[in-house]
Amino acid sequence: MASTGPSPLFDTAEGRRLLAADRDGWRRWGPYLSERQWGTVREDYSANGDAWEYFPHDHARSRAYRWGEDGIAGFCDDTQRWCLSLALWNGADPILKERMFGLSNPEGNHGEDVKELWWYLDGTPTHSYGRMLYRYPHAAFPYDDLVAENRRRKGRDLPEYELIDTGVLDANRYFDVEVEYAKAGPDDVLMRVAATNRGGEAAPLHILPQLAARNTWSWTEGAERPTIGPVSANAAEAARHGAPTLRFEALQPAELLFCRNETNPRRFGGTDDGGAFKDAINDRIVAGDPRPLPPEGTKCAAVSRHTLQPGETLVLRYRLCRADADALDAAGFEAVCTGRRQEADEFYAVLQGSIADPDARLVQRQALAGLLWSKQFYRYGVKRWLDGDPTQAPPPAGRRRGRNADWTHLDNADIVLMPDKWEYPWYASWDLAFHAVAMALVDPGFAKGQLLLLTCEWYMHPSGQLPAYEWAFGDANPPIQAFAALRVYRMDAAMSGTPDRAFLERMFHKLMLNFTWWVNRKDARGRNLYQGGFLGLDNIGVFDRSQPVPGGGTIDQADGTAWMAMYALNLMRMALELAADDPVYEDIATKFFEHFLYIASAMTHVGGTEAEKNEGGADGRGLWDETDGFFYDVLELPDGGQTTLRVRSLVGLIPLCAVEVLGADLWTRFPDFARRTQWMLRHRPDLTEQVSRFGEPGKDERLLLSLLRRYRMTALLARMLDENEFLSPHGLRSLSKAHGEHPFAFECNGRRFAVDYEPGNSTSAIFGGNSNWRGPVWMPLNYMLIEGLREFERFYGAEFRTECPTGSGKAMGLGEIADELSRRAASLFLRDAHGRRPVFGGDARFDDDPLFRDLVPFHEFFDGETGQGLGAAHQTGWTSLVALLIGADAEPRPTSRES
Repeated sequence: MASTGPSPLFDTAEGRRLLAADRDGWRRWGPYLSERQWGTVREDYSANGDAWEYFPHDHARSRAYRWGEDGIAGFCDDTQRWCLSLALWNGADPILKERMFGLSNPEGNHGEDVKELWWYLDGTPTHSYGRMLYRYPHAAFPYDDLVAENRRRKGRDLPEYELIDTGVLDANRYFDVEVEYAKAGPDDVLMRVAATNRGGEAAPLHILPQLAARNTWSWTEGAERPTIGPVSANAAEAARHGAPTLRFEALQPAELLFCRNETNPRRFGGTDDGGAFKDAINDRIVAGDPRPLPPEGTKCAAVSRHTLQPGETLVLRYRLCRADADALDAAGFEAVCTGRRQEADEFYAVLQGSIADPDARLVQRQALAGLLWSKQFYRYGVKRWLDGDPTQAPPPAGRRRGRNADWTHLDNADIVLMPDKWEYPWYASWDLAFHAVAMALVDPGFAKGQLLLLTCEWYMHPSGQLPAYEWAFGDANPPIQAFAALRVYRMDAAMSGTPDRAFLERMFHKLMLNFTWWVNRKDARGRNLYQGGFLGLDNIGVFDRSQPVPGGGTIDQADGTAWMAMYALNLMRMALELAADDPVYEDIATKFFEHFLYIASAMTHVGGTEAEKNEGGADGRGLWDETDGFFYDVLELPDGGQTTLRVRSLVGLIPLCAVEVLGADLWTRFPDFARRTQWMLRHRPDLTEQVSRFGEPGKDERLLLSLLRRYRMTALLARMLDENEFLSPHGLRSLSKAHGEHPFAFECNGRRFAVDYEPGNSTSAIFGGNSNWRGPVWMPLNYMLIEGLREFERFYGAEFRTECPTGSGKAMGLGEIADELSRRAASLFLRDAHGRRPVFGGDARFDDDPLFRDLVPFHEFFDGETGQGLGAAHQTGWTSLVALLIGADAEPRPTSRES
């Protein structure tokens, strides 16, 4: 890979901080606080594994968390010793607003769903600056109404009942509470709270920034308890053994209240020692509890009470810094905030220099803000969780045979990018790979660290498996880490000017272990056809793919096999990159080249083992259907029979992602690798003839490795680009629209299974029913398919053209098709010719209201017809990949890349 000079991003103030972030500690504090700790697996000590029931929202204000903390607009250090967040009270709510409210999976109309409104509006990669907006009603928050109405709708084909549907925000009867963080230094955090009354009447508002120590002492005998105590009327000091003493202060009059961040035994049948527990500040403010609060504690609130007139904005200032830091007045505070805002603007002006459209810049910046705010301190030690704590009741014995019992090595305490800090406040291995690719646009160093993290011994299983997610670490997510590592590696090299071969080598060695795990565990018959199971696509298949097939048998999965073909090619490419400095890697590149050939042969031509092929016993079926021009899953029955599951879904398009182009300089740069590939060409034509045009010169004499010959790719693209099948106005659907009129049905073991086209929310309860892969548009697979087309274009150039859309009579080259798909996917968030954003689903309350229309939500998935955002509402997360589709120049796409 050729080196270039460092990116001009590093000439900005934020860019210079980024270069020194590890040395100077600029990432030590950040928005690392979860938005939901309750209802998580790590807080669940039940016998039946019902995490939602064991620790519900109603317990959260009174019960100490074992493994983390949560809050609104949270900020904490990178070990989560001290947690800063915002609490509010409107004088009407039954409880303080300390955390986001939402419905648990059993309560929700479509699974778990947060019922609040907030947006991440800005952020820099070192968290020197960040801004978010929370919308808080004047009237009592409609907790009961949201629960009751969604319960009434459950099991029916009705939309989710959201906060805006309750009427509580009508006539703008709400506060907009904007929280800004600006760092005066690596350990000097300024919190600026600006509350605006948007309604037409005066309204009361209590504002309570809170500092809390994460409870690390209630679980071990004799553990030292930290302290927070007053040093003046508006300031408190926070002391913890082995850490610098901090000062938490309000720069305006405030009442400091203290309590202990510990479980209130009065609510949970324990022994009451008369203390002021986690909910004591809530009880004092909301219920007027007359019991005295202690002079110090492990949780502190700086309380101020206000009445805001219509349209009035109130600005309050708070600071968390070293106890010995110099004083800072309001003018100095504002100067720091103004400076950091300007530096953020400077950083994004350089990043977005090639993007002319102001709306596109707004969307990209908010997408990246959401990604940066999605970092979370994640603490979970499985062995300790299974064993229980010395000071607590022993966990039920059955847990040792239950969830995650085989993952006792896993002991996480790291900052990790979350899919969504409320709906998915836990990492997932393939989500995290996508997050890293998007993060590399602004912070490739952090992106590299995230990819390496899951390969560390306290994450990766001794068998080589990567942890899927906390609900079942042993599930299999698609193996896209090598794909992500290569893209991050290239983006990092383009930004820094120097390829980080040490990163690539570390990833390569660990991923070889993971590849071996896949080969040994997920190829049931040794035929290079992979089962995989769940593979992240929830309800896309005929059966629940995480469960045994009804009646027995196995499913040879088109996506699982294509993922493995792509994995082999990615590892081959990584080995060749490393071979530029160390020829030993040419041997390993050859090995993965051969793996790819075996997988390609099995997938596209024959269905038997190598021995069966040699004996003429293979049936020649494979996973490719010549009549339909599509890849399908194949059900292998216990009696040896086979059934093709003719569901046209993204599963059959994923083979387009398994593609690699080798440059014309292959033969001179890597002679050993070239020699072995030539041997395969001469001696194993049965394998190499299955690979699309391998051995024939392409543009600039390149060579193409893929699962698709030209005519098969043409057939597959005809399906993919058909607006009556996959191509929607806003990207590629996850299931062909043709299944709307022609559902796929299958009888198995006396039961009928069906797959219908459902462009919106799921009507299936598979995986909790809170996501849907049977029609909606999903950003990560759109991104991968776009990347696949661009790689094909490197081989074919302008010579390959096909109709887009199918039947339109308009021919496009592969690069043009990739551009068109990027445009359609990005259009989900951009204003159209009528000034409306499809993500809003045509809801005039969002499109027409100036207080809503430029606050862009980044949902988990999108309606396959309208583009309306569905599922988790803050999935940035992988939906932040749209930042790469808007900024098409983020990753260089040279016309000639070395082998």
